[in-house]
Amino acid sequence: MKNLLRAAAFVLSVLFLNACLAGKYMSDYALKPTPHGVEDIERTRQKADSILPGSTAWYDGLKAQGVLKDHWITNDEGLRLHACSVPAARPEEARGTAVVVHGYHDNHFVFLYLVRMYRDRLNYNVLFPDLQYHGYSEGDEIQMGWKDRLDLMKWIDVAHDLFKDDFMVLHGVSMGAATVMMTSGERLPEYVKCFVEDCGYSSVRGQFSKNLKDMSPLLPKVIVTSASIVTKRRYGWSFDEADCRKALSRCEKPMLFIHGDADDYVLFEHLWKNYNAKKKGYKEYWVAPDAVHANSYAKHPEEYIRKVSNFLKTVHNMIEDGVYE
Repeated sequence: MKNLLRAAAFVLSVLFLNACLAGKYMSDYALKPTPHGVEDIERTRQKADSILPGSTAWYDGLKAQGVLKDHWITNDEGLRLHACSVPAARPEEARGTAVVVHGYHDNHFVFLYLVRMYRDRLNYNVLFPDLQYHGYSEGDEIQMGWKDRLDLMKWIDVAHDLFKDDFMVLHGVSMGAATVMMTSGERLPEYVKCFVEDCGYSSVRGQFSKNLKDMSPLLPKVIVTSASIVTKRRYGWSFDEADCRKALSRCEKPMLFIHGDADDYVLFEHLWKNYNAKKKGYKEYWVAPDAVHANSYAKHPEEYIRKVSNFLKTVHNMIEDGVYE
């Protein structure tokens, strides 16, 4: 009996050690991908043009004219963070300010299609930051939207100081959508009026569990728990903290939820998890037919613009009619 117990203890110890090592690997793999930052700028510039041709020429042209500008802040952890801004095409008639937030392993270049949508089609001023570990911003690891929400709150203030608008929308895609949703549960300035989230995951634990299963259905789920523990010890946050549904339960301002029904990366079911988690205030959703992950705009550009435009008009009308929630 003692030998059996010793053998069982040995096996459990080996399994535990393997799970710890696997958790450390998963944390590194997910939160420190390479290349990243400035090293990855060229890939993302090309990606921007593949989504909406002419985007980098548009960007470079406005920057050469001094219309599109760079901005820098230092966050509470001492990291230097970068963003760009561009005023509305007709500044004197601007409808408000949009803050556009990019996705995982991307940067502000990739989402120029949204910047161009807001500036050129909807006539909004735009600020579009690089999250930690992305683009020109500093940071030693990806924050999956959790600590990014704190940085986004600082960029909200910067955008308001730049453009002086009393109407601001936060719009994010994928991890950027998670960042926006996590931010929506915080106490925000009155001028932040609404949110658009496009294909965001409902929780980091849920998304990483899905990613682990994609790698191999035989890998034990305890690896995600181990990776969460490693992340908490190293970086100060756990996968369970980074849950969009908890933030959405506190969100009272209007939100538009977008998701492609063919998304096999952040599964389509996350749309309903997020949508149902928001119990207070106005909300809409749009299911983009046959769109895979972060592909709703590329698949249906005019309908995407129309859905966002109509949502923003609805929020403006709610404010004018005194029924804003």
